[in-house]
Amino acid sequence: MPPLESLEHEFPIIDTNFCQFCASHSLFSVEDFVVHDITALFRVAEHQSNPSKLKQGISQILSIIDSQHQPWVNGTDLLRDARQNKHVLSTGCEGLDLLLHGGLREGQLTELVGPSCSGKTQVCLQAASNIAYKYMSSVMYLDTSNSFSAKRVSCFIYQLLGPSPAQVKRESLERLMNSILCHSVFDIFGLLGILHELESKLKSQVGTGEANVRLLIIDSVSSLITPILGGCGAQGHSLMIYAGFLLKKLAHEYNIAVLVTNHMVGGGERGIPKPALGESWKSVSHVRLLLSRDHVSNTCSISILKHPAMALGLVGKFSVHN
Repeated sequence: MPPLESLEHEFPIIDTNFCQFCASHSLFSVEDFVVHDITALFRVAEHQSNPSKLKQGISQILSIIDSQHQPWVNGTDLLRDARQNKHVLSTGCEGLDLLLHGGLREGQLTELVGPSCSGKTQVCLQAASNIAYKYMSSVMYLDTSNSFSAKRVSCFIYQLLGPSPAQVKRESLERLMNSILCHSVFDIFGLLGILHELESKLKSQVGTGEANVRLLIIDSVSSLITPILGGCGAQGHSLMIYAGFLLKKLAHEYNIAVLVTNHMVGGGERGIPKPALGESWKSVSHVRLLLSRDHVSNTCSISILKHPAMALGLVGKFSVHN
């Protein structure tokens, strides 16, 4: 959702005075209204010099938010969309693909949780490489902790290319590396900004035949969680919930597979470690996978903690090569 000042041309009621009023309450974009007490804002507006215009402006913002909601769709249309548009993308990790009945599904949000050094980033890098190679598609990789390794990606791609002539390998490597777009993100607002930019780009590409992003990776969302869940209370949780629903919206409307990683923290029930995301995405339908690593055998085990359409308790294994 855009900054408020960018809306004045389309909605004259959202003028400089309205933007200044909003700024005094730390409201700088449409998304800020999602986590704000609108009733309290209306009450404050009542005591300003131009209450009528301010309340009209607030109502206009609420209308913009409501316009983001999609119309009702019947079951037949949803089934047709699932069969025609929601494909399964192989990650290249045999155990993971077997566990998920083929791989990551377009239109679905998948959360990969696990302790430090369990191999989460390796899974992301391999999935990005395999999907760029196998499906000739673009991959967007949002890196929150400088964990993206272009060298590691090139190794995966070289393995996929197999025994090809050196010149062909070089050209293919350059093309595939160019199709993996990496962005550094350091806070939740940067993440939301990039997601809105991506949404605008995808919307403009509908019907043009341009190659769309088929996989969106956020490694790791944990780095964005700590500052907002630790110090902002309810607002931090609201922002994370909003980010989750925005990711689901992008995944469903533009047929993208979304993969996010998340670390484990202690202090859960009976002292058992739990995902750092906690219950923030409890209301966001998604798949949650638990990754653990045996450093002696250098293999990873992965199990399903949450899946809207599959039984829990399934476990798969695959090797990790550093």
